[in-house]
Amino acid sequence: MQNHEHHGMKPLEGMAAHCRRGHSSSDQRDDRFGRLFPKLSPAFTPRQVLENIGRKGGPMDGKSKNNRTASVPVGMVFFGQFVDHDVTLDASTSFDTVVDNPGEIANVRTPTLDLDCIYGLGPEAQPYLFEQGGPFGGVKLLTGADNPGQAGERQEDLLRSPNGRAVIGDPRNDENRVISQIQLAIIRFHNHVAQTIHNFPANFGLTTAPEGHELYEIARRETTWHYQWAVVNDFLTAMCGQPVVDRILGCGREHYCGAVPFIPIEFSVAAYRFGHSMIPMKVQVQKGEAPLELFGAILGGGFDALTDPKGVVDWHELLFTPQNRKVERAQKLDLKMAGDLLALPFITEGEASLATRNLLRGNTFLLPGGEKIAEAIGCPPKQIEKVVKRVGQLDPALSAHGIPLWLYLLAEAEVIGRAEPDGSTTEGEGLGPVGAVIVAETLIGLLELDEHSYLGANRNWSPQDDWNTLGKLVTAG
Repeated sequence: MQNHEHHGMKPLEGMAAHCRRGHSSSDQRDDRFGRLFPKLSPAFTPRQVLENIGRKGGPMDGKSKNNRTASVPVGMVFFGQFVDHDVTLDASTSFDTVVDNPGEIANVRTPTLDLDCIYGLGPEAQPYLFEQGGPFGGVKLLTGADNPGQAGERQEDLLRSPNGRAVIGDPRNDENRVISQIQLAIIRFHNHVAQTIHNFPANFGLTTAPEGHELYEIARRETTWHYQWAVVNDFLTAMCGQPVVDRILGCGREHYCGAVPFIPIEFSVAAYRFGHSMIPMKVQVQKGEAPLELFGAILGGGFDALTDPKGVVDWHELLFTPQNRKVERAQKLDLKMAGDLLALPFITEGEASLATRNLLRGNTFLLPGGEKIAEAIGCPPKQIEKVVKRVGQLDPALSAHGIPLWLYLLAEAEVIGRAEPDGSTTEGEGLGPVGAVIVAETLIGLLELDEHSYLGANRNWSPQDDWNTLGKLVTAG
């Protein structure tokens, strides 16, 4: 399976057949960002207009927004945040520097869905993440339950150092309690898989029980492929629509093409920020308990030990699982955001509105206007006009400068919505045609261009489960 020598860090070839247009970018690097639409001119909106749109009390302020989707569990939004942390990290740019060539910007994460945020660089390079000795030495990932001296509710927490910081592959996965509980759940799933393989080797085509490095590689592959399967078959179908996913898998990608996996700025700076509209300000994480403030002391502190048992996430409440609970849904995907996101409490200097920060970043990266990208992918003119009209209701000045891509995609989701199997679309339930293409082609492309993923190594592989794969990932063990 995977190790730290090939976690998306070498050129991969042979996947051109999965791109219908077959073009490639010979100068694209897998440790750099890139563009999907390099020939389109950038849009520009004056800062004052963007600040007015994104300000607290402005036209995007949903205040105590509580308009829920019918089909998207709220856990999917946080899972999307986890996926983002797995594939991308820009640690060098700011709002004050124009990025003409994203190929010069380093992506600190490997642009493959390889769970290096879970495994780090592996047991040889980072042995402190793993148990030492015995059949599970270098295999079992450690949690708070393995640290008798750890403060707080250690049995339900990540492994932590004496200062409370999580000992994990990516520190961002401890920035709020829900994301840290996803990190813990997938660590537990890996350990559950390793234990199962060791106890029942014949079920995996093995004659003897593997140990050490062999067991680690097999368990990592099984865990990673289950995760990748969940990204495609649970997350993308929920957010982009089953027809879009089926079309890309069956007919090939049209816009995310090339020889190596990379992160497009149209994805990272705009399209994949759609979840900001779907975040509720209160989340019920335990059955029968009152919802908790997302930025409150229990869920929102981040980067510290779990001290209150109310912060333990019961995933049956946030995702569809075999228990068939009444699962809490995400907010509708539209041009409104919860009011607290427009005045982030942890931002003490600089721009505190998440909406304004997203819009300013679009200017910084010279993103094309949303309507221009819609034309490039072949959206009907009447459909584009409908979206542009909705964005214009925020501020008429927007239409004079080119619609910021992020705004266009939120408006598209609101007035058109997610593609459904019967040929209809459902407003507010997921991404519209442009957003769905960018997000789904990018994530599927990352998998198809990785020779170690299930789509790159064995496209016939299936978890062979009869329930939601993501639900199994986070509730196993």
